[in-house]
Amino acid sequence: MEIDWSQWRREQPFFHRLLQWLDILDPTTLLASNKEIENAQMLLQGSLPNLKETVKNEKIKQALKLTLSSVHPDTGDVLPTIFRASAFTPLAVPLVVAMLLPHRGMKPALFWQFLFQSYSAGYNLANRNKTTSKDVKIPLQQGFLLVGAATYTTCLGVFPQFVMNRYTSNSPTLHTVFRKILPVPVLAIACALNVAIVRGIEFDKGVEVVDESGNVVGVSQLAGTKAIKETAFSRAVLVGTTVAVPNLLVSYLQRTNFIRRFPLALAPFRHTMTAIVFGLMVPISFSLYPQTGKIKRSNLEPLIQSATTEDSLYYNRGL
Repeated sequence: MEIDWSQWRREQPFFHRLLQWLDILDPTTLLASNKEIENAQMLLQGSLPNLKETVKNEKIKQALKLTLSSVHPDTGDVLPTIFRASAFTPLAVPLVVAMLLPHRGMKPALFWQFLFQSYSAGYNLANRNKTTSKDVKIPLQQGFLLVGAATYTTCLGVFPQFVMNRYTSNSPTLHTVFRKILPVPVLAIACALNVAIVRGIEFDKGVEVVDESGNVVGVSQLAGTKAIKETAFSRAVLVGTTVAVPNLLVSYLQRTNFIRRFPLALAPFRHTMTAIVFGLMVPISFSLYPQTGKIKRSNLEPLIQSATTEDSLYYNRGL
């Protein structure tokens, strides 16, 4: 990894990572121009020797926040605006809400599911580990994986809607299963698969692993697999929780006198809770694992084990 200041997030407890992500996800950073981001990078590069001591400086702190939210840690390139960390919540929330609407037909269900899965695939691609493909923008194989991820996960995501529309219209029990229960694991698995498919090259090519000083020790497929699994799980938790919590709350409210008197209030409540839960879960899911992942040397390939004596090595997990 070229940008050594990314190591500041190593081995911090979950609560500290959560506070850092709450700061990084500030959507006001999207207003910064590429020139401002590049200036922030230059400021940090000049402060690298004493970054821990200077990070309390407000100017350095703001530069660090802007850089972490807008720059890829492997290449140092400024990310496209829509795929920056701080853009994920404001752009994904309306897509998630629209995706989870009780569509009456398959066309709108497919449309919104495809939009969400396509954006997720683009986000996963832009924020993947790029240590083995720094000079290649989007390889042909990666392009096929991107299209395949959006297509396959869309089909999987709309499966409960398809079954419900086709077979369960006259069965309240099956309607409940396919409307409220089955979408939770199905959409969670779809989003995890989205990560795994888009970043499938990391399974084959591996990712660079570095020592405590940031020196590259080698390229590891096992570290790449670990990075993908962690990121896929975090995305599954994000979407699965976003689907499950509003469904539970709505099921409870349907038994209250207020909803019986004002049934039209249920739909706005569901949509609002979906947006709120998703917004709260984004920093939580991003914090489940450190951005700079850690793996024991004994769990790596023999060639890498023989190249260093350090007990643990590090890699960029991706986002």
